[in-house]
Order: sequence, then C-alpha cells, then structure tokens
Amino acid sequence: MKLMSEKDIPAFVQAVIEAGCDICAVDYDGYVLGDADLPLAKSRQVQPILRQISLRFGERDHLRRDIVLHLRSLGRFVESGTIH
Repeated sequence: MKLMSEKDIPAFVQAVIEAGCDICAVDYDGYVLGDADLPLAKSRQVQPILRQISLRFGERDHLRRDIVLHLRSLGRFVESGTIH
C-alpha cells in the first residue's frame, strides 16, 4: 500500500474536513476523524468519501504524531475532556 508523505498532511486534513468530518487530535496521542458523531444517513454518505481519501493519501499510521501536531496547530484538538 502507498505510504502518505509528511508534506501531504495538510491536504489530507483538509480533505477530511471537506468531507464533513470534524477531525481532531486527542491529547498528543492520536486523532479521530469525527465520522462517528455524524447522523447515520450522513455517516453512510461520508464513508465512501473517507475510503477514497485513504486510498488517495495512503497509509498514515507512521505519521500519527505529525498529524496530531498539525491538528493541534490548527486548534483542532480535544484534551482532558475539553473541546478546543
């Protein structure tokens, strides 16, 4: 499978946001796409889009920390039960 490059992180985050998901970092450990918070009908609509985003950008587990830092720099993070 294709590996995502660090330079693709901003475009990946923007693509997820444009798909209608509230992607955000969770502390400094990880991130969530926010698709679980969507109503069922919207979630079903977004899932194929998220699959296409994953295929386009590739495997990103090795960039988890970099994605978290990028999301935090945008103010998109949850920490200690508080949404920022």
